[in-house]
Amino acid sequence: MSGLSPAARPFRVTVYASSSERIDAAYLQAAEELGRRIAEAGFELVWGGGRYGAMGAVSRGARAAGGRTLGVILQQFIDKNVHCEQAHAMTTLHDMRARKRGLDELGDAFVALPGGLGTLEELLEVMSFKQLGFHDKPIVVLNTLGYWQPLLDMLDRGFLQGFIQPHCRGLWSVANTPAEAMAQLAAPAWRAGALDPRGGGTG
Repeated sequence: MSGLSPAARPFRVTVYASSSERIDAAYLQAAEELGRRIAEAGFELVWGGGRYGAMGAVSRGARAAGGRTLGVILQQFIDKNVHCEQAHAMTTLHDMRARKRGLDELGDAFVALPGGLGTLEELLEVMSFKQLGFHDKPIVVLNTLGYWQPLLDMLDRGFLQGFIQPHCRGLWSVANTPAEAMAQLAAPAWRAGALDPRGGGTG
């Protein structure tokens, strides 16, 4: 962790992503574009520290555009040599709960790329924590090729059947492209005290 106050550093976007190498190239292209756009906006990328799959693509995109990348990874993954050696900083932890906490605490906003069980868990946890008032950071679900649509439909069912309270509908947003995701992060929907990615402190 940097120890810097939000005002003393760039806005940081935590991206949840898959490390699978078996996914369609379109998902990798979207991940790389997101990383590039994060860097071009002057933001820093926080991610799981891996170099494979969409996880690797988002970090490559950020670095190629001159962006700073901050990884949060388990020591066992470094031991297996699946980490990104080009990361500007890498926080190494020894259990998944600490890793998830590190990803959450370093980021000023969250974007979930299509992913598997780990990505799904991270996304739902950060949604749940926002519902409980543990943070007030933007959450964007990047619905590349409609990947997240079944989950979004399930969440709608939760609202309709009373399992999720109506006011929770504004806790996250959905984007179909990296450009839309970045536009949503820059939208002026910020409460007092939140770090504004457009610059100038609070929104």
